[in-house]
Amino acid sequence: MATLIRSKLSNVATSVSNKSQAKVSGMFARMGFQAATDEEAVGFVHCDDLDMEHRQGLQMDILKSDASEEGAEPPLEGDIHYQRDGTGPLPPSASKDEGICSELSGQGKPKITAWEAGWNVTNAIQGMFVLGLPYAILHGGYLGLFLIIFAAVVCCYTGKILIACLYEENEDGEIVRVRDSYVDIANACCAPRFPKLGGRIVNVAQIIELVMTCILYVVVSGNLMYNSFPNLPVSQKSWSIIATAVLLPCAFLKNLKAVSKFSLLCTLAHFVINILVIAYCLSRARDWAWDKVKFYIDVKKFPISIGIIVFSYTSQIFLPSLEGNMQHPKEFHCMMNWTHIAACILKGLFALVAYLTWADETKEVITDNLPSTIRAVVNLFLVSKALLSYPLPFFAAVEVLEKSLFQDGNRAVFPNCYGGDGRLKSWGLTLRCALVVFTLLMAIYVPHFALLMGLTGSLTGAGLCFLLPSLFHLKLLWRKLMWHHVFFDVAIFVIGGICSVSGFIHSLEGLIEAYGSNIED
Repeated sequence: MATLIRSKLSNVATSVSNKSQAKVSGMFARMGFQAATDEEAVGFVHCDDLDMEHRQGLQMDILKSDASEEGAEPPLEGDIHYQRDGTGPLPPSASKDEGICSELSGQGKPKITAWEAGWNVTNAIQGMFVLGLPYAILHGGYLGLFLIIFAAVVCCYTGKILIACLYEENEDGEIVRVRDSYVDIANACCAPRFPKLGGRIVNVAQIIELVMTCILYVVVSGNLMYNSFPNLPVSQKSWSIIATAVLLPCAFLKNLKAVSKFSLLCTLAHFVINILVIAYCLSRARDWAWDKVKFYIDVKKFPISIGIIVFSYTSQIFLPSLEGNMQHPKEFHCMMNWTHIAACILKGLFALVAYLTWADETKEVITDNLPSTIRAVVNLFLVSKALLSYPLPFFAAVEVLEKSLFQDGNRAVFPNCYGGDGRLKSWGLTLRCALVVFTLLMAIYVPHFALLMGLTGSLTGAGLCFLLPSLFHLKLLWRKLMWHHVFFDVAIFVIGGICSVSGFIHSLEGLIEAYGSNIED
C-alpha cells in the first residue's frame, strides 16, 4: 500500500513538472526566443545508460497515464525544439528518449564557464575597431592614453551595475534575479507611467549601433582593399560595392550556424595580425618619435577620439544574457575585472607603439601604414574577418526590427513577414536586401572610418555604456546605494553626457564636411 501511494505521488509530481516546463517553454517561444536544434544540443547533459533506462521506464508510465486521462490539457505551444514563431510542432528527429533526458536534466542550453564568458567579452571589446585607436592617440596624445584606461574602468563598472539592476531582494531577504535583459531594466525604470518607453529607447539605440557597425565593416573593407592594391584602376567606392555584393547573401540567413563556425578562426587571425603589427613596430623601436606624444589635444578632433575609444569598449548590450548563462554568476565581477584590465593594457600598448612608429603619418586604419610588401597580406586577412563578421550585427539588427515591427502580436506596426510555415515572405526578403544596400550607400557617401566610429561611439556607445546604466542604477536601487556609488553614478552620467554631446557634434560636423567634399568630387 505504501509503495502504491509513493508511486502515485511520484507520478503526480512528475506530471506537474512536465506541464510547468511546457508552460515555460511556451512562454519563451511566444517571446521569440529560438531553442537549440539537434546539432547545437551536442553540449547538453547526457544521461548514462543505466540511469536513462530507469528514467525512461518511469517516464513512459507517466506519459501513458497522462494520455489516458480524460479532459487532459492540450499540449501547450513550445517545447525543447520549436520554430522561430513558437508555433511549430516537435520535429521527427527529436526522439522521446532525447526529450526525456533533456527534461530530466533540467537544463536547456549548457551553461558557460567564467573563462568562456570572458572570451565572449574579449571578442566584443578587442575586435577590429582596435585598429582605429592609434588615430585617437594622434589627436589626443597622453590624454588619449589616459582615456583608454578611464573608459576601461568606467565600462567595467557600468557593466557590473547593469547586472545589479537585474536583481532585487525578495520577502525572505534573498537576492533573486527578476529581469533578463537590458530592455527589461529600461522598462522597469519607466514603469508604471510609460512601461514600454525605456525598452523602445534601448532597442532604437541598439539598432543604430548594429547598423552602424555593419556600415563600418563595409567602409573598412573598401579602405583596406583600396590601400592594398593602389595600382589597380579600382576606387574605394568600387571596392565597397564589390564587398557588398559578397555580403548580399546575408539577406537569406535563417541562422548563424554557418557563420559561427568561422568566428573562432577569424578571432585568432585578428590576434595574429595585432601581434604582427606590434612586432613590426618593435623592430623600428630605435626610430620611435617620443617627442611627438604631447599633453595638448586637438580641440576639434579630440572629441571624435573619445567616441572611437568608447566604441571599442561597447559590450553592455549583451552582458545580461551572458551573465544569465554562466554556471556561476558570482564569478561575473571577477570576469569583468580581468577582461577589462587585459583590454586596457593591450589597447594602450597597441595604440602607443603604433603611434610612436608612424607619428604624424598615422592613418585612420593603422594597417594602411604598413609597408606594401606585407600590407596586402595583412589587409586581406582583415577584409576576410570584416566580411565574416558582418552577418553577426546584420542578423541581430534584423531580429530586433522584425520582432518590434512585424512580430509584436497585435501591437505590430506591419503584418508578419513570415508565413504560416515559418518561411520568410518575399517582401520581408526585400526589406533585408534594402538594409544591405543601405549600409553600402552610407559607406559610399561617407567612407571615413574614424568619423563614423566616433559618431557611433558618441551617440549609442556612450548612451548604452555610460548614461543609461548609471541612470538605471540610481532609479532602481536608490535606497540601497552607498554614498560613493551615488557619487560615481552621477559623475559618470555627467561626464558621459558631456563627452557624448561634444563627440557627436564634432563627428557630425566632420561627416557633413566629408559628405560635401564627396559631392563636389
